[in-house]
Amino acid sequence: PGPAGCPRTEPLSGSSPEPLFRGADRYDFAVVVPGGAVECFWQFSHQGGNFFFSYEVQRATGIGNSRNILVTASDPNGFQLGISQDVRGQINFLTKDTGFYELCLDNQQNHFGFLQVYLNFGVYYDDFNMEQKQPVEKKELNDTLEAIKISIQRLQMHTFHMWRFYNFARMRKGADSFLLESNYNYVNWWSMAQSCVIVLSGVLQLYFLKSLFHAQTSGSQKC
Repeated sequence: PGPAGCPRTEPLSGSSPEPLFRGADRYDFAVVVPGGAVECFWQFSHQGGNFFFSYEVQRATGIGNSRNILVTASDPNGFQLGISQDVRGQINFLTKDTGFYELCLDNQQNHFGFLQVYLNFGVYYDDFNMEQKQPVEKKELNDTLEAIKISIQRLQMHTFHMWRFYNFARMRKGADSFLLESNYNYVNWWSMAQSCVIVLSGVLQLYFLKSLFHAQTSGSQKC
């Protein structure tokens, strides 16, 4: 499947029967990738945008519990722009073409278990404004309003990057939470299994010790 089979997040032409819809420029969610499968997503970007993509494997199941996953990013022409194969990573680049950029998660190494991956990706622009440029002959704002506008844009950009770092913390916290839960279950099950082995060993020892002694029910006692 390609971008043609996915819902477009960019406004369509007026001649198209499909309704106009503009998607968000950033997303953060968790996805489960089955063993031996590949999951792909497409994000629209205009030329000159700053594309960011970060991920973290929160938990893994199956033999070996390998948390490594292969992540790739490609441009609208299919050219690979970045690759990462680790538990967590980032892929950042400047978009040179307008179109849908492909992000793929490859879980081919883990054939017998799934991976839960937290994703945070999107596009931001230096001017933080996606509207069409107004004509050159528009009326210029005065210096005070222009300074306020620049300050607000700068504040928006700083807030956006704070949101990105907050999502990094969320990814790490989620992974640590699943790891603690997994270790807790692992310790409980091993403790239960060892307790059963200890009790069973005691019962077997008593049985074999008892079999070494033969009680006589009649006649005189003999050593």
